[in-house]
Amino acid sequence: MESVFMTIFSDNRIIENIYDDIGFEDITTNSLIPDEKWAQAEILCKEDGILAGMEVAHYIINEFDLNISSTYLDGDEIHKGDVILEFEGRAKDILMVERSILNYMMHLSGIATTVRKTCDKVHDINPNIRVACTRKTTPGLQKLEKKAVEIGGGDTHRFKLDDCVLIKDNHIQVVGGVIESIELAKEKVSFTKKIEIEVESEDDAIRASMFGADIIMLDNMTPDEISSVLNTLSQRRLRDDVIIEVSGGITPNNIENYAKLDVDVISSGFITNSSQSLDLSLNII
Repeated sequence: MESVFMTIFSDNRIIENIYDDIGFEDITTNSLIPDEKWAQAEILCKEDGILAGMEVAHYIINEFDLNISSTYLDGDEIHKGDVILEFEGRAKDILMVERSILNYMMHLSGIATTVRKTCDKVHDINPNIRVACTRKTTPGLQKLEKKAVEIGGGDTHRFKLDDCVLIKDNHIQVVGGVIESIELAKEKVSFTKKIEIEVESEDDAIRASMFGADIIMLDNMTPDEISSVLNTLSQRRLRDDVIIEVSGGITPNNIENYAKLDVDVISSGFITNSSQSLDLSLNII
């Protein structure tokens, strides 16, 4: 995962975003603060959670030649009142980047915290189920958000469209059917790639398993409907041949109902697109 994360830095997207936010200059800071003014700052945690975004913060702080001090790492549990990061340098530079640093850290820590809480709920019931995110991510922040999912203990699912085949309902609609879609994928895609297919009925789940899908996503099904599919696959001796993923409408409020089922993966867009940012603040000291 580190190599994936470092590619974000190598193309300078984060720094480009910072300078885009600054524009030609920070007119407020430049009009008030002399160049030689030095300052110290700290980032304070204002609620309990899981820390993420520290590597991003270090990267931004180093870009602006600020001196940093911290013993905290991504994935650490943090608590209200903790000073998770301290740095010093030109006051101008601190004031220019403070909001951007906080935005990254608060957003990513919020995702990591939601994922950890969600994983805890699921694993209290079944420790073998993977909790995964989806591609419902923020454009431009996909890699960072999925890194935050990993930090929180979740599975990143696909990073990009070339990671694996995922045949969705619109693919099936265009191609003409579940069987036809799987056969085309097996014919044209490298043997190194798994084939996953999204189905919304028991009959299509049976077809998908019989014709060689590696992963079947039971989409937008109720727990009772999923249980029926699982029983049918088991009776036909098809259950052991596939990974069963459930998705669609699953949130931290109802995920325990799905964790009670004999599934392998629970995926939810909620953990990336609806997580609440963790409350952090930056203070000049």
